[in-house]
Amino acid sequence: YVRFHLISPLIQQSAENIVLFDTFVNILTHNLGEPAYEADVAQLEYKLVAGEHGLVIRVKGFNHKLPLLFQLIIDYLSDFSFTPAVFEMITEQLKKTYFNILIKPETLAKDVRLLILEHGRWSMIDKYQTLMNGLSIESLSSFVKAFKSQLFVEGLVQGNFTS
Repeated sequence: YVRFHLISPLIQQSAENIVLFDTFVNILTHNLGEPAYEADVAQLEYKLVAGEHGLVIRVKGFNHKLPLLFQLIIDYLSDFSFTPAVFEMITEQLKKTYFNILIKPETLAKDVRLLILEHGRWSMIDKYQTLMNGLSIESLSSFVKAFKSQLFVEGLVQGNFTS
């Protein structure tokens, strides 16, 4: 089991940054779909999660091939690229996801509760409005570049690994 948390102070600076981060993580997950398929067949699991303060990379499975999958994820992260068609597809999916959260009373109530309790949190309404106002491909590219330049890493490795 390998878990790394790539923490960046950039994410919580604005609602736009949070939406750009969600878009980035979703495009990265989309880009990994085909190359990581063989790992899935080999019973290796991975998950990319857009956490509140950064990207969480979770990888688990048989230890002798796990570093290869982790390296694949890191390679796609470092050489991040996307097409305008993928950008449009992911932003449309995010619009639906955010809207679905807003129309469910229990998830909206949870968001409002966390907004009251947590300092510096952006509401789902702010994120949805930012996305509806439109994002540009250039803003995503500049955000990703800035995100990769301001990272702090925490990691946990469990299992049959040497130091």
